[in-house]
Amino acid sequence: MIIYQGIFEKLTAAGYSATRLQKEKLIPASTQDRIRHNKPITTGTLDTICTLCHCQPGDLLIYEKDPEP
Repeated sequence: MIIYQGIFEKLTAAGYSATRLQKEKLIPASTQDRIRHNKPITTGTLDTICTLCHCQPGDLLIYEKDPEP
């Protein structure tokens, strides 16, 4: 399972609040919600975040094995 780590903190540090992301049509509210709930996002969205934060995807994601049932 992919876990997003610190994306909003990195965006905030780069000067992008949730409101600014929506207002400037960089990342829609629905996609921000998907990130908050660790749901899949597109590589295009990941590219946008990396561009805004000047970072690599590995700075934003971690992989954890799915829990055994």
